[in-house]
Amino acid sequence: MMKKREILVKLGIILGLILTGCSDRNQQETVVMTEAKKKKSPPAEVMIPVTKDFMPNMNFVPRSNTPTHIVLHFISNAANKPENPYIYDDIRGVFIDYDVSPHYMIDRDGEIYFLLPESRAARHAGKGSIEEFADYDDHLNRFSIGIELMAIGTEEEMQQIMSPEHYRKIPAEHIGYTEAQYQALNLLIDDILTRNKQIKRDRLHIIGHDEYAPDRKTDPGDLFEWDKLLFTEE
Repeated sequence: MMKKREILVKLGIILGLILTGCSDRNQQETVVMTEAKKKKSPPAEVMIPVTKDFMPNMNFVPRSNTPTHIVLHFISNAANKPENPYIYDDIRGVFIDYDVSPHYMIDRDGEIYFLLPESRAARHAGKGSIEEFADYDDHLNRFSIGIELMAIGTEEEMQQIMSPEHYRKIPAEHIGYTEAQYQALNLLIDDILTRNKQIKRDRLHIIGHDEYAPDRKTDPGDLFEWDKLLFTEE
């Protein structure tokens, strides 16, 4: 009887250890699964509707610096087609021919084209300087996200690439910016800022190409209405 009881006790202990082990393992698995659920998958690179059309030449330098700025530009094909300057494929072809690109481009109807990952330093700003960021001289590409808007500036602003006679062939509705572009731009800036916390929604961090390189560039120009951007109050 004693031996039988001892055997039963030992069996009970072993069974208890097995059950405890299973319970602990199940608990650990439950904790792991719970933690995995808590860890949200990383957000998509862009959370708003865009037309993704990455440039064929993807050897733009991978970004090693945290973006702190957004640089705004205008672009058109008015030099070649003044009557129809906003054909997307024509403008994209210009980028390819010159081996440059912004990260995004906004057409006249507010459609946003996603041309280059934000993780790459796009060739869009070139040489220039920002007074408050002396270390950025000639290197703003490394610290910025470029946005082109399909638009045409004033006759004076466009004289670098066309004569006054050529400029006057452009229909009036193609000059300046559209309300759809301002709406899309505000939406895009909001989205960019969710991923790039060092970019502030103010005029120190969101600038025009003409502010960085005034001796070379005139975009986005006098026709761009900065007050239509929803800047954070100082």
